Amino acid sequence: MLPLEGDRKPFVFLKTEANEAGAQFSPDGRWVAYGSDDSGAYQVFVRSFPDGRSKWQVSTHGGMGPAWRRDGKELFYYAPEGKLMAVEVKAGAGFETGTPMALFAFRPGSLGIVAPYAVAADGQRFLINTVVDQSGGEPLTVVLDWTAALRR
Repeated sequence: MLPLEGDRKPFVFLKTEANEAGAQFSPDGRWVAYGSDDSGAYQVFVRSFPDGRSKWQVSTHGGMGPAWRRDGKELFYYAPEGKLMAVEVKAGAGFETGTPMALFAFRPGSLGIVAPYAVAADGQRFLINTVVDQSGGEPLTVVLDWTAALRR
């Protein structure tokens, strides 16, 4: 980590044998949500920041690509069975989560270290990079030099 304020001295936040990816700071900057294969399959975890000593597992059956609602009271992630999940978060002196709840299913257009979706500030709308079924669609017509047709 490289602080943008203060002495700006870099420090190690998390160093494990596992692969960690897709880290997202909570809106208040006190927590970091990320995906890790520490247990053998990717799960979503939250750690306290900046010390990183406290750790909570958020997902129950796998997950990646965590994203916080703007007020920090909900955390979203993509589950391996193809569903966008939501978990209620209670963060004060400690950190608590509710039971993960499936919102809807989708096929991501890409899976990498970043979430294949973006969350609106209120957590009610999502912009999703998804695969669209292309069977039965209308053909696409491309017109070249269309300005020549205007001159006629």
